[in-house]
Amino acid sequence: MPRPPLLAEEDITRKLAELPGWERSGASIGRTLTASNFASAVGVLNAIAILAEKADHHPDMRLHGWNKLEITLSTHDQGGLTRLDFELAAEIDSIGFGASASA
Repeated sequence: MPRPPLLAEEDITRKLAELPGWERSGASIGRTLTASNFASAVGVLNAIAILAEKADHHPDMRLHGWNKLEITLSTHDQGGLTRLDFELAAEIDSIGFGASASA
């Protein structure tokens, strides 16, 4: 299945405004979630992995500091941001799990 095209800057700005907590860094968007404990952080990571497999779109994730999960989305094979990144970000936000955004 062909990947969607890169988004125009105005589309990226609009879509990012719809996702509180997500920030752009070059050709990617990301956020850090802080869970209440290590097991919760791993649970969120696993839930995201299931969503990513279903979407066939895989984020970079890093678990650190015993309860922090960094998530970075980019459509690597397109070299930037596509609708897939924003769709998966919205799905990640819908998980809920009690993890909070962290600055």
